[in-house]
Amino acid sequence: MNIADRIKTYAQLMRLDKPIGILLLLWPMLWGLWFAAQGLPDWSIFIIFVLGTVLMRSAGCVINDYADRKIDPHVERTKNRPMAAGRVSSKEALLLAAGLSICAFLLILPLNQLTILLSVPALFLAASYPFTKRFFAMPQAYLGIAFSFGIPMAFAAQTDSLPPIIWILMLANLFWVIAYDTEYAIVDKPDDLKIGIQTSAITFGRFDVLGVMICHACFLAIMLIIGQMQQMNWAYYAGLVTACGLIAYQYALIRNRDRALCFKAFLHNNWVGMVVFAGIALDFLIFPH
Repeated sequence: MNIADRIKTYAQLMRLDKPIGILLLLWPMLWGLWFAAQGLPDWSIFIIFVLGTVLMRSAGCVINDYADRKIDPHVERTKNRPMAAGRVSSKEALLLAAGLSICAFLLILPLNQLTILLSVPALFLAASYPFTKRFFAMPQAYLGIAFSFGIPMAFAAQTDSLPPIIWILMLANLFWVIAYDTEYAIVDKPDDLKIGIQTSAITFGRFDVLGVMICHACFLAIMLIIGQMQQMNWAYYAGLVTACGLIAYQYALIRNRDRALCFKAFLHNNWVGMVVFAGIALDFLIFPH
């Protein structure tokens, strides 16, 4: 394999060709950053966190494929991934994940001590999540915690504090992650049942679609509470109303459990995250707090 092919293979292992994971990790972090700054954040912090999101999501994908290297060849959707297809060795994957994690850590060194300290549990969560599918009935909840850790880190970087609103915002994001990752899990449900790994789609059983919609409803309800707590105005709530309409569309996609449409619904959550962020950003722009 020449250098160009190897770089392309590593990029596929990092899922740089499928940026949906970066976006789903990015939006909650941006919600937190804008709430922390009460509007436009420090631009150096913004750039560091965007780059860090890309690096940590890439590292997480590499670790995930390393953890699933004996599972992915038996799953239709993942059998052609670089590790599953034998194009990347375990040693290469571990070195790449370590390199990406070190780069992400170096990025945050200019920030305050609290942010640096929070990076330790953030890295642990990202590295350990792929292994939870073996024993935890709802690994999507663990992923939700991992995907929410950008929120306290954003507050720490911007304000050097961890106010109570952080934990409520993390809870909202936790429900959102369970919702969209269960849509994703429905796609793999037949394969996962054969292999014997755990997912929320399997745990919810025949109530998987209902479970997704309840989690979406909890997400929106908590975001409404946050709006009241933060004294947000109409622009914020317009974002939530738009998100509600998008989620209703997702129900139309997943209600018959068609695998292709469930995957489409999963991808569609990028728009949910984006309109919620647009509502937050616009509200702070129009109504300075």
